Amino acid sequence: MTPSRHHLLPSAAAASAASSPSQLRHGWQRGLHRSYDVFPAVLAGFIAVLISYAGPMLLVLQAGQAARLSQAQMASWVWAISIGAGACSVWMSWRHKMPVICAWNTPGAALLVAGLATVPYHQAIGAYIVAAAAMWLVGVSGIFERLMAIIPKSLCAAMLAGILFRFGVEVFAGARSNTAGAALLITAMFIGYLLFKRRSARYAIVFTLLLGIALWLGLGWGEVAALPHAVTSGTPAFGLTRPVWTTPEFSLAAIVSIGLPLAVLCLTGQQVPGVAVLRAANYAAPTSKLVAGTGLASLLMAPFGAHGINLAAITAAICTGPEAHQRHDKRWLAGVACGVFYLLIGSFASSLTGSFSHLPPALIATVAGLALLGAIQNGLVNAMSEPSEREAALLTFIVTASNVTLLGLGSACWGIGIGLLSYFVLRPRAN
Repeated sequence: MTPSRHHLLPSAAAASAASSPSQLRHGWQRGLHRSYDVFPAVLAGFIAVLISYAGPMLLVLQAGQAARLSQAQMASWVWAISIGAGACSVWMSWRHKMPVICAWNTPGAALLVAGLATVPYHQAIGAYIVAAAAMWLVGVSGIFERLMAIIPKSLCAAMLAGILFRFGVEVFAGARSNTAGAALLITAMFIGYLLFKRRSARYAIVFTLLLGIALWLGLGWGEVAALPHAVTSGTPAFGLTRPVWTTPEFSLAAIVSIGLPLAVLCLTGQQVPGVAVLRAANYAAPTSKLVAGTGLASLLMAPFGAHGINLAAITAAICTGPEAHQRHDKRWLAGVACGVFYLLIGSFASSLTGSFSHLPPALIATVAGLALLGAIQNGLVNAMSEPSEREAALLTFIVTASNVTLLGLGSACWGIGIGLLSYFVLRPRAN
């Protein structure tokens, strides 16, 4: 005999009433666990973005001042590199399930501080397009993949350690500042970092950052960065940034003086170290796809002012270590978080970049240096892991850390070049 609807309802209601509190409790616990699990990755992405805007962004703003760009053009430039880097970070991190952190061409921005003073802006845009097209071709052709296959992993690790070494030194070099507040801020943050690291290595950087902000806001310790007057004056009201299209003009002089150096600096100073970060963290990076993807993003964003989008090295190291997530296969969440923050800030570029740039330099340098200690350590360990390659790796590290610039090429390029020369000359001969 089939039970009636009247008999079914009380029992179903009783079962629901009995199970509902338990299900809600378990669901709440699962949600809390997921939030706890994701939070370090989100914070790592935020710190990476914070460092990008408070440091390298100053070069972009100075280059914009040298070119006498309008406020709208400057905001469009920041919008273009932010949106391009954010979109690449989100897509590539999710697609390849690894923390692919993208940024803008910092050595290229340093080049443009002087270069844009003598080249019309629309010709510079044409040079950007040529550099981006060259980057895309290097990626899709597989040339970059073959280049990376030639370079031993130990030399990549040594170059990475050399690039990051300067940031570790800055933690303590900043304590020599003539400003007592900056020295006190650095000292307090370092002591706090040691105490936090003893209790929880996973959240040491989190609490160190919060401590620095609290000391800065509460006691006024630290220094305030000053932006160029032409950029900071007349900041528009809070609102979405409207990108400005600049029709490119292709000039041989601009291509030779800006376009080709931008491409070389991007490859040697950004893409190679960016791949080295992923390899040092034991990720099988699809280098050709990553280089081609950033080249395509640069090509699309160039008419709006983007001088180059590429793999990040310094900020990427923050998102590839255990501080971002204990599980190696979950650290891609930090790349997605970094990209989301880029997209958010880039959307309001005209309003928000000033806030990032005015954070105390002492605070930013200290957080960056302490956050990169693990990456420096891993780089040195991997660099010295193969006895037959140690001297070549050591030379790579020393030259890269020297920060020398020669013939327009930075220390990362010379470091890997001298390291490769030493490696091929000194490696044992096959019997």
